[in-house]
Amino acid sequence: MSAVAARPGVSWAGRARRYLPFATGSLQSLLQYRSMFFVTGVTAAAGAAVTVFLWRAVYAGSPGAGPGGFTSAGITTYLLVGQVLQVLHANRVDDEVAAEVYRGDVAVMLVRPVSYPLVRLAACLPVVAANALLVGVPVLLLFSLLVPVTAPRPADAALFALSTLLSVLIAFCVNLLTGMTGFVTTNTWGVRMLKQSVVAFFAGQLVPIALMPGPLAAVARALPFQGMVDGPLTLLLGRYEGAAGALDVLGRQAVWVIVLSGLSAALWRAATGRLEVLGG
Repeated sequence: MSAVAARPGVSWAGRARRYLPFATGSLQSLLQYRSMFFVTGVTAAAGAAVTVFLWRAVYAGSPGAGPGGFTSAGITTYLLVGQVLQVLHANRVDDEVAAEVYRGDVAVMLVRPVSYPLVRLAACLPVVAANALLVGVPVLLLFSLLVPVTAPRPADAALFALSTLLSVLIAFCVNLLTGMTGFVTTNTWGVRMLKQSVVAFFAGQLVPIALMPGPLAAVARALPFQGMVDGPLTLLLGRYEGAAGALDVLGRQAVWVIVLSGLSAALWRAATGRLEVLGG
C-alpha cells in the first residue's frame, strides 16, 4: 500500500464520507416540505395526461404499428415514462447554484477540502431518489390502471435502469453548467428557461426522436440531451438491434457523462480563479 493511500482521509472511502453530510442535509431539508411532492406529482400527472391522451388520439386509427413504429401502447409508455424521467431530471441544481453565486455563498467552498461539483451531486441524489419513489412510482401506477402500457422484458428493464442512472448524471451536468452561467450573467432566469425548452424538445420528451424529420433527428442524436429521455426509452421498449444497439445507447450516454463532467470541472476551475481575483 502506498504512503498516500495509507494516510487517513486520502482513500476513496474517506473522500466519499466528506460529502455524506451534504447528502443527508439535502434529504432533511427536502422532507421538511413534504407537500412539495404532492404538488410535483399533480403537475407531472397533469402533464402526462395531456401528452398521453393527445398522442393516443393520433394513434387511435392505427391497428398495429403506427408512425415511427410505435403501437398505441408503445407511444403511451414512451410518453408516460418520459414524463417521469423529466421529474427525475428536475434536481434543482441550476436554481440552487445560481442562488449561491448571487449570494456569494459559493465562495465558502474555496476554503473547504471538497469539490463543489461533487457537493452539488451529493446534495441532488436524495432529491432524485425521493422524486422517483414519491412521484414517479405513483404516477406510473396511476396511468397503468387507466391506459394500456407496454410491459418491458426483464433484460430491457435492467438496461433501462442503468441508462436512467446515466441520464440522471447527464441532467445533473447540464443543470450544473446552467447554474454556473451565473458567474458571467446577472440573471440566469432566461438561460434556465431556454435550457428547459431545448432539453424538452431535443431529448425526445415532447416528440419522440423517431418521429422527427431526418435532419432534425440527426441533430437531436448528436446532442447530449438524447441520452436523457430517448436513450433510456429506446432500451425500455426494446427498440434497439441486439447487444450492439444497447451498447451504442449506453456508450453514447457514458461518453457524454465524461465530456460534461470535464466541462463542469473546467468551468468551476475558471470560476474559482475569477472569484479569487475579484475577492482579493
